[in-house]
Amino acid sequence: MLERLCAAGGPSGFEGPAVLAARELLEPLMDEVWTDRLGSLVGVRRCGRPGAKKLLLDAHLDEVGLMVTGHKDGFLRFKAVGVDARMLPNREVRILTDPPMLGVVACLPPHVLQAEDREKAPEVKDLFIDAGLSQEEAERLIPIGTPMVYRTDFTRLGERQVCAKSLDDRACFAALLRVAELLKEQTLDVDLYILGSVCEETGGVGAKVGAQALVPDFCVAVDVTHGRTPDSPKDESFVMGGGPAVGIGPNCARWMVKRLLDKAAGLDMSVQKEIMEGNSGTNGWNMQIANEGVATAVVSVPLKYMHTPVEVAELSDIEDTARLLAAFAQGLGEEEAQ
Repeated sequence: MLERLCAAGGPSGFEGPAVLAARELLEPLMDEVWTDRLGSLVGVRRCGRPGAKKLLLDAHLDEVGLMVTGHKDGFLRFKAVGVDARMLPNREVRILTDPPMLGVVACLPPHVLQAEDREKAPEVKDLFIDAGLSQEEAERLIPIGTPMVYRTDFTRLGERQVCAKSLDDRACFAALLRVAELLKEQTLDVDLYILGSVCEETGGVGAKVGAQALVPDFCVAVDVTHGRTPDSPKDESFVMGGGPAVGIGPNCARWMVKRLLDKAAGLDMSVQKEIMEGNSGTNGWNMQIANEGVATAVVSVPLKYMHTPVEVAELSDIEDTARLLAAFAQGLGEEEAQ
């Protein structure tokens, strides 16, 4: 599932291929699946109880990317959509024409760089993409506004981890698919909604509209957080393979946090606590204030090298996220929010 999701090119505003791949995987697990007016994917599994409360699980389907803004001598000018310019020199990109084309981000070889330029981080305005085209071919084949994404393979990294583009946030949508699998034969007392939202990387409007339209009683934003590396601050990163991170802070209803931690203890599952002293930086921030307000939680999968072509996730963290959310959903409608 994860390899198929990551293969789709779907930068913010152009999520169609990712939504299509996600829909084909979600449909067998839900009673009904549709796309809303903004293009977000919605699935529902109804519990069959009149007036049942609604649990919404969200993971965004868009990824960071680039957009063509012009042509110069056959090279492409572009702007970044969530991409750090430091990631770009020498990078291969997939230009999302029909059919897609390969491009490479042009850069001067070190032999001709001035000493002071070797110490500078590049800026997007100074970079070009080379697709091997003449000016006339570039203008004809790759119009202004064409989206682009990193070109990378889905790769196993050791025995436990996977490496690919767009694991932010396709890893979490894969976890939601796994939730639906785990609950397929289970009796629920809430209607379960799964949202594959669009445009999270550009402000979260997909989840905002989704929550407004679906009017959930509870929602969980499922996103990635920073995985620990030797150079990362220990108080701002999380252990790979240490289990999902449960958000704690003003974006997270206290009773939902307690329920998540209690369910993890019942599963004998390791979880981590992520302090979110303000805006969680996830779709949960917007979903929390939809309509009259929604009880909200944030659960995150640790991810190394976020917003790069080589994002890395641990498979056990994705599975444990799914197990935790499935346990959270069972019996939820019988309990009163405290």
